[in-house]
Amino acid sequence: MSVTVQPPSAEPGDADLLRRYRAGDAAAFTQLYERHRLGLFRFLIGLCGDQAVAEEVFQETWMSLIRSESLQREAAVLFKTWLYQIARNRLIDHWRKQGRHQQREEVFDEQLHDQAMAEPDPERQLSLSQDQARLQAALADLPAEQREVFLLRAHGDLELHEIAELTRTSAETVKSRLRYALQKMRRLLSTAEEVAP
Repeated sequence: MSVTVQPPSAEPGDADLLRRYRAGDAAAFTQLYERHRLGLFRFLIGLCGDQAVAEEVFQETWMSLIRSESLQREAAVLFKTWLYQIARNRLIDHWRKQGRHQQREEVFDEQLHDQAMAEPDPERQLSLSQDQARLQAALADLPAEQREVFLLRAHGDLELHEIAELTRTSAETVKSRLRYALQKMRRLLSTAEEVAP
């Protein structure tokens, strides 16, 4: 009689980490936070274009997750989809309180959230800054629905069916929005490169 031993999983899944956190394991929350913080923040900054608003909504999202005692929800949807849904709802709530959709005011500098370079290279930093500015300008030109789908796919790494569930639209609509967003981004970025000095 042979017994098949399955190797232990290298990393626990999100739902498992959330269960462990709810059971009192603070390190599990740290792992969950580190796994999703950068993608979630990039999604928020890309959607609202305002670093202060993105940071506020980012914090509110994690606080909402901490305050929520529901384990039932994670069984129905993937944790990541749930997390991005919370963030999206908090941002919509913020916009409603303000009475308007905030316009883009600041450009997010990704280097603030990534590790700083040991020896700064001014040419490289200028190039990265210009690339980031072109990307932000192209994102700003996308219709809101296309921008949201693009950011959920690019920064949230969500699958099309997850985005459809989160945005409450059909998978075909999500697919179309993503296709149009990618086409427009390519066109806008190639035009920006031709115009750049």
